[in-house]
Amino acid sequence: MTTRKTADLHGILAAVTTPFTPDGSAVDEQALRDQVDRLVAGGIHGIVPTGTTGEFTTLTDEEYKRVIELYVESAAGRFSVVAGVGALSTAKAVELAQHAETVGADAVMLVPPFYDPLSFEMLKSFLSAVAGSITIPIVYYNVPGATGITLSAEQIAELGDIPGVDYLKDTSGDAVSLAALLANYGSRIKAFNGWDTLTFFGIASGAEASVWGAAGVVPELAAELWETLAVRKDLARARELWVDLWAISDFLESVNYVAGIKAGLELLGHPVGPARLPIQPLPAEERERFARILEKAGVLATVPA
Repeated sequence: MTTRKTADLHGILAAVTTPFTPDGSAVDEQALRDQVDRLVAGGIHGIVPTGTTGEFTTLTDEEYKRVIELYVESAAGRFSVVAGVGALSTAKAVELAQHAETVGADAVMLVPPFYDPLSFEMLKSFLSAVAGSITIPIVYYNVPGATGITLSAEQIAELGDIPGVDYLKDTSGDAVSLAALLANYGSRIKAFNGWDTLTFFGIASGAEASVWGAAGVVPELAAELWETLAVRKDLARARELWVDLWAISDFLESVNYVAGIKAGLELLGHPVGPARLPIQPLPAEERERFARILEKAGVLATVPA
């Protein structure tokens, strides 16, 4: 029998970008390493590369694998690395998951095929096949807006009965379902919030982690929220912190997410290159709006002219 590995996934897991060179033609390896160092210094508990924020659908096979290798290598055991895996076939998903395990990822965040929605039985078969091909745990990426698969809390709990499917990143935006999972099904699957504006709700409701793209932009603020709300249980102070974090999260949900994240990093002096086409840069007025939000949050000294 295969011995399954466990992973200590907790706290703020930053969904990170894939840095590109200025023309978007190649991965910027030095910017990637710098990003990891910044997140470690900011107190983040883990990272999730090659997910939606990491533009995985635009990466070549070689880039995809290299980005995971670089993030694992750069993290150097300082925090957890959960490799995003997304493919349109089971065979390709297995290949990517096995590669992630081979290079040292702590877990895999697995999104089901995202063109032709799977039935629930097909989904279980897909997850079983990928989970059975590796020994590191799987975080099921529940993102119905991309996959067309909408599940009840009971169905998600059933996925947790598949050996190796231990966690959930819930990017459904359904707070009621997330609340049900956290209250009633924690022994079957550990649910993490993955919808930015529900981060406070998820942590306050007992989620052991939050997968959060905004954390890659403002890691210190994100880590402080976790420490204040989840560790110290200081609800009043956490509410104060959440005002600015909600504004940042709400902004990112109002624009193209990847373009917003990359604009924020550039505004803060940590450029990671453009989003790959067809995603366009933020319009000037949206960029200025984001700058004012970051200024109010105290992380940007002045709004660029």
